[in-house]
Amino acid sequence: MAKAPEAIDLKHFDVVVKPIITEKSTMVGEYNQLVFEVAKTASKPEIKAAVEALFNVKVTAVNTLVQKGKTKRWRGKPYRRSDAKKAIVTLAEGQSIDVTTGI
Repeated sequence: MAKAPEAIDLKHFDVVVKPIITEKSTMVGEYNQLVFEVAKTASKPEIKAAVEALFNVKVTAVNTLVQKGKTKRWRGKPYRRSDAKKAIVTLAEGQSIDVTTGI
């Protein structure tokens, strides 16, 4: 009898917010890496566990960075964009994720 698929813990959906699809993030795809926006409080082990659980892949490394929000102006009044935390996730050899489809 086949094993039933395990339920995904809902906290993983709070850790990985969305994939980042830009020219620069697609260039790192050549090195088997993906870029995700993650929760500001997420740690590297939490990000690794979330990506492995959501996409059924093996993660070898997680690098994080915090992109500081820019100060902009709208109708002459200044405002500040929110800070964002990004994670660059390196997958094991032979693993891949198609980020254009949903989970």
